[in-house]
Amino acid sequence: MGMMQEFKEFAVKGNVIDLAVGVIIGGAFGKIVGSLVEDVIMPIVGSIFGKLDFANLYVVLGTVPEGTAPTLAALKEAGVPTLAYGNFITVAINFLILAFIIFMMVKQINRMKREEPAAPAPAPTPEDVVLLREIRDSLRK
Repeated sequence: MGMMQEFKEFAVKGNVIDLAVGVIIGGAFGKIVGSLVEDVIMPIVGSIFGKLDFANLYVVLGTVPEGTAPTLAALKEAGVPTLAYGNFITVAINFLILAFIIFMMVKQINRMKREEPAAPAPAPTPEDVVLLREIRDSLRK
């Protein structure tokens, strides 16, 4: 079997296509959650803690050249090593929200799977009926 044939069989399997769709939807969903955290949650948290801008929470690890603005973007552009822990906080909150939403989705899907009634097994035929059928079949011969 040629390599192209093997690849074709692999690529058209349902699991691969489901995975591709999941990755695409997950990427878009990640952007939505990222915007929710960055544009809605972090400004609220920042206002509660006194107008903090989490994007500009950092520790300078090197010497700052003269005339460099005291912002994370300007320091990075100047090549100054910085520990940007504010960005890490934002990404960690993104992760926690995404993980919680996925947990809730999986929990709901598992609940729906459990609720599906299993098909009842056919009741075993009583012994006397089996015996009568055998007698009938032997009389037909």
